[in-house]
Amino acid sequence: MPAKRPAPLLQDSQLSLFDVAPEITPAEPGAPRSRRELWLGQHRVGYELKRARRRSIGFVVGPQGLRVSAPRWVPIGEIERALHHKGEWILRKLVEQRERQQRIQASRIEWLDGGRLPYFGEALTLVLAPAEREVVWDATTRQLRLPLPLGASAEQIRDLAQAWLQARAKEDFLPRCQRFAEALGVKMKTLRLSSAQTRWGSASADGSIRLNWRLIHFTPAIIDYVVAHELAHLREMNHSPAFWDTVRSVLPDFERSREALREESIVVQ
Repeated sequence: MPAKRPAPLLQDSQLSLFDVAPEITPAEPGAPRSRRELWLGQHRVGYELKRARRRSIGFVVGPQGLRVSAPRWVPIGEIERALHHKGEWILRKLVEQRERQQRIQASRIEWLDGGRLPYFGEALTLVLAPAEREVVWDATTRQLRLPLPLGASAEQIRDLAQAWLQARAKEDFLPRCQRFAEALGVKMKTLRLSSAQTRWGSASADGSIRLNWRLIHFTPAIIDYVVAHELAHLREMNHSPAFWDTVRSVLPDFERSREALREESIVVQ
């Protein structure tokens, strides 16, 4: 019998790592930690070592670098042999994390006159326009003209721009959901926008769908993937092969959009 709890679609910088690496289980409070280094080939790599109650050595590479969790009884020599054995994977993931952090820094939104942010996958420019009486979107120049004084604060600019983006998100997401619901043969009860920090969408067995309004930053193909993903949960409240077959029935190449979503670096502000 399918579970009743929401099925999340996570946005996590380490999501893809867990498919190929042992996941570190949380250490008990007060577990010993230390910073160590070793050479992997020609590269000196620092890592955090946590001693925990577990049966095996685990690795994860995230924004803070390499973390290793090992049983208390395993000697350092054995831990380092395991690190050398996984050396190629560790170096590759460290490079990927560094590149991701660089993309995140480059994508930070500056809430000021002339600031740029993604809208349906393409940049728009924020323009302070005191003479305007309402927010004006110029699709030709891709300018979002905000009726604010030239000395408006970053908070004023952000709040007005985000309110406009949220309204556009609701306008766009609803017909997408209706189209995919019909194609999948499911009934959507309600659609709500969320500002979740850790997921792009969720679905409940009663037909309720929640979508993160910040999806409006992404390309239509990525939005379609998230919409189809959540609506497919109304047929399969899991991530079984049957679930992915359901997604594929309406998006044959969904893997491409799923991977693109994992690589995106929109900064939540």
